[in-house]
Amino acid sequence: MLSQRQLQSNPASPGRVTNPNTVREPLRNNRGMTKFLIGVLTGVILAGLMLVIGVFALASIGEKAPAIQAGSTLILRLEGEIPERSPMEFPIPFLEQRNPVTVKDIWDLLRKAAADTRIKAVVIEPRGAAVGWAKLQEIRQDLEKFKKSGKPLYAYLRSPNTRDFYLATAADRIYMPPEDQMDVKGMRAELTYFRRTMDKLGVQVEIEHAGKYKDFGDTFTRTSMTPETRQVMDSVLDDLYGRLVSTIASSRKKSESDVKAILDEGPFLARQALKNGLVDVLGYEDEMFDALKKRIGSGDIKKLSYRDYGRVSAASLGLDGKHRIAFIVGEGAISRGEEGGESYSNGDGIGSGGFGKILRRVAADGRIKGVVVRIDSPGGDAFASDEIWHEMNALSKKKPTVISMSDAAASGGYYMAMTGDKIVAYPGTFTGSIGVVFGKVNLRGLYEKLGISKDVLTRGKFADIDSDYKPMTEPERKKLRDGIDDTYKVFVTKVATARKRKFEEVEPLAQGRVWLGSQAKERGLVDELGGIDRAIEILKQKAGIGGDEKVTLIPYPARRNVLETLFGQGHGVLDSRVAAVLKGWAARTWVEGGMLKVMPYHIEVR
Repeated sequence: MLSQRQLQSNPASPGRVTNPNTVREPLRNNRGMTKFLIGVLTGVILAGLMLVIGVFALASIGEKAPAIQAGSTLILRLEGEIPERSPMEFPIPFLEQRNPVTVKDIWDLLRKAAADTRIKAVVIEPRGAAVGWAKLQEIRQDLEKFKKSGKPLYAYLRSPNTRDFYLATAADRIYMPPEDQMDVKGMRAELTYFRRTMDKLGVQVEIEHAGKYKDFGDTFTRTSMTPETRQVMDSVLDDLYGRLVSTIASSRKKSESDVKAILDEGPFLARQALKNGLVDVLGYEDEMFDALKKRIGSGDIKKLSYRDYGRVSAASLGLDGKHRIAFIVGEGAISRGEEGGESYSNGDGIGSGGFGKILRRVAADGRIKGVVVRIDSPGGDAFASDEIWHEMNALSKKKPTVISMSDAAASGGYYMAMTGDKIVAYPGTFTGSIGVVFGKVNLRGLYEKLGISKDVLTRGKFADIDSDYKPMTEPERKKLRDGIDDTYKVFVTKVATARKRKFEEVEPLAQGRVWLGSQAKERGLVDELGGIDRAIEILKQKAGIGGDEKVTLIPYPARRNVLETLFGQGHGVLDSRVAAVLKGWAARTWVEGGMLKVMPYHIEVR
């Protein structure tokens, strides 16, 4: 007897009994063929893309430096991110133009332009540079140093914000379109809190920390800032705002009280900016170049792109010397592991394994005379920071070393710098934050809202201390506190040893507090205020290199193009990007439970 399912009739043959599987089989075959064709097409497209990239890459290998015309004007556009580490290069023209210029690139461009007799002037066009105040201070110092060459430095602003204007104040003349707006109005800091959102979601974020200022996680556990956070943020705003005012006053030849009164009237229309003496001329870009042409006595302006000029070697201008100095960049959050081999990073942080390889390689290189370690990191995994600290100290014993701090060298970023070597920071560098924090997320309330339940079986008293299905018990919290306190003491002790001070002197300066570089200098947490040039000067002294002798900076990690990344060791570019999204260091550590040496918050003062 046939079941009802088997008694399905075939429309083409009424009354005929058909097995439904025989009807579905052609559909499966069609779907399989479609997937096969899609796979073939995808392979062809990828192969074609790789062929195109390969052709451009081979072409770029034999590419000669551009011919620079006499009487050229270097055009330096400062837009978007300006990283410390060289990004991955795509040897395709329209993609190559999108590669951001690094801080060292700008330093190198301006020192070449100052010495190059073919360069008659520089025009800067800052527009929305996404950098911190320390990097701004480095770039502005480089502009001021260029001006000592006696060559004109002009600035052209389009809808400038405070950062853009700060850079432009280094110029001899500031131009702005007659119909535009200057968004300069002082500074503010905004802190966002999600405690009520977490409550609505049924999510409990549990934080334990050593140091009363180590309020990492407050954004999820509180509804407003603590008195300690307010104290720090007020001190940060006061310092940065004071330096902004003094810089504007000095460059625009005004008193600081006048500048404060002017800023209270911002933002400004272009005519208002001119009336208040914030710009020199209202005019269009071609009018600026006409004025510059008269200034340099040129028949025509020969514009030179900073990307083209970047291919001119410093050695060709006699700026490099026989002494090789390693310039090692550590940028981003710190995590454990290789993170992409000797590139040491998936593009978003510092992997202790890969970064350690670079440090060991430099230490073993007999051609390297000394090392500048450039740090731009808010910290990260506590134990990864300690691994890097160990390798940094091993390097310091073999090579003269100087630490140069960028926008941030805080918590784990500061920890890794504790080698006892000289530390140079900018007035606006976020540093210190000597403390330890543990974060754990309890998702049970959210699970219940979603109809999810868990049965948890354990063996061992603290087996579920990091479970996302329960809050911590008091014994678990004590266990955790003991570990955090011990790690904190080790941190403070290493700072005290490196800074040649007593534990009791350093501990009050710790407590997880973030200091600006100027404040850290006053408290002995850094040695000097300055940038790349000052770090090199100090290193020359340590390495026995004459002050007038020239050196060659060798960047680590070296620039890598997409072919090296795709076919080299470590993760491919797609793998690393997926990993960056799916396994962010902070989210991973919070969910799994772990100790962090990380800044208590991300600070962006606008």
